[in-house]
Amino acid sequence: MYRFLFSRRWLTYLGLAILFAVACVLLSRWQISRLDEAQAVINLVNRNYDAAPVPFAQASDQFTHLASDHEWEQVSLHGTYDVADTRVVRNRPLNGQPGYEVVVPLRLDSGQTVIVDRGWLPIGNQEQGRPDSVPAPPSGEVTVVVRLRPSEPNLDRGAPAGQLASIDLATYAGQVQYPILTGSYGLMASETPAAATTPTALPKPQPDDGTHLSYALQWLAFGVLMFIGFGYAARQQARNRAIDAAADAAEAAETARAQGEDHAEAQQAADAAAARAARFTPKKRKRPTAEEEEDAILDAQGFR
Repeated sequence: MYRFLFSRRWLTYLGLAILFAVACVLLSRWQISRLDEAQAVINLVNRNYDAAPVPFAQASDQFTHLASDHEWEQVSLHGTYDVADTRVVRNRPLNGQPGYEVVVPLRLDSGQTVIVDRGWLPIGNQEQGRPDSVPAPPSGEVTVVVRLRPSEPNLDRGAPAGQLASIDLATYAGQVQYPILTGSYGLMASETPAAATTPTALPKPQPDDGTHLSYALQWLAFGVLMFIGFGYAARQQARNRAIDAAADAAEAAETARAQGEDHAEAQQAADAAAARAARFTPKKRKRPTAEEEEDAILDAQGFR
């Protein structure tokens, strides 16, 4: 009945179904790996963002090379701002509004210099391409608590004087006359004493795991549906072959009868073929008669 499945065509179909299912499994695993990455970011933010600040002496290596598990970690710094080398970072939207971020070098008591991102400013109305004003940081010695962020990539994009296309610390270092630590910069959480006016503080990131799990399940479902479709197509092929065989056998029996030959064997073959075809033909439900419908209504109303 299903011997046709061993034909070259159907074996090819089966091979394609298996390849598609394997591809679906791989894509599902890829979505699961992306889910794991997203959950790792969520766990990292939750673990480090509000943790107690550590002193610079304990975290100094992270400003040379930031380890991924130290991102968002809070560090306490003490020193003085070098206001003359303040830079404004372009194209930094916040809540859908275009603007800038302000970065300032902070010279530490140890003699080293780190970059502090003091926050966000909206685009200006007085001069195109610049904020209306840049709030000055506190003068003299300050204690600043920052959250560690990695240096950003070089965008190979120019910027006006006093501005940066990204927080690329290597590019920043080339614009000042003293060395700065380029492994990471600090996103300001607080500073003491506080400045009279400060840029808008950047909000806590709100990462989520996205739709990776649903996509992973969808890919698995596609792989299963491929085999279901293959089975349905095979059953339909078997049904069509059985119906064709029954029709051929019936025609052969009728021909034998018309020719006056012994058609017992032909009729037997026709009956067998018809029986096989009947196995693939869904049975029609018998429509109830009018009397049966009336009886059912009476039963429902409690008259019988």
